[in-house]
Amino acid sequence: MSWIKTVPFDEATGKLRKLYERVTGPDKNVDNIMMVHSLRPHSMEGHMALYKNVLHHSANKVPKWFLEVLGVWVSSLNQCSYCVEHHFSGLQRLLADAERGDAIRSAIEAGTPDSAPLDNAQIAAMCYARKLTEAPAQMVQADVRALRDAGWDDGEILEINQVCAYFSYANRTVLGLGCSTTGDVLGLSPNNSDDPADWGHS
Repeated sequence: MSWIKTVPFDEATGKLRKLYERVTGPDKNVDNIMMVHSLRPHSMEGHMALYKNVLHHSANKVPKWFLEVLGVWVSSLNQCSYCVEHHFSGLQRLLADAERGDAIRSAIEAGTPDSAPLDNAQIAAMCYARKLTEAPAQMVQADVRALRDAGWDDGEILEINQVCAYFSYANRTVLGLGCSTTGDVLGLSPNNSDDPADWGHS
């Protein structure tokens, strides 16, 4: 499951047990990316709050399915198969168009997001995400201007930036601790976007 010790749901007590109960999916399943925090419940709490607010909040304006596309793209660039598999499953469910989702994934795997069935503004966001992931110190104001010129407003640009930044954090959590998908139910997420406190996975 990971390279460090984790506490199973049935052995959890105190704050950890309460957090597990908040993030569970079917049959008390806790995703391994959350369980890997079990020795430091406060870091799980921080991770989940960030994830929920960046990707699953009703105040976001960028479509959630496209935020998932960005997450799969960043995770692919970081070679994090755990996040690719989880979030591609979520993407497919949100998009409800398996053929289009598969075409997007094929373009991601080929490293050619401009060939994906996305509009020009979305492709511009994919280009921004690639540079931010691969060469963050080379970002310049013109990179944000290109997103604005493509039709994104500044609030949406912030959302794009935060999703890219979050996934690099999540990828490094997974890759640095050897987190696997063993036992996970792929594609679950905290879908109640109207309630920031609802972390339940479905």
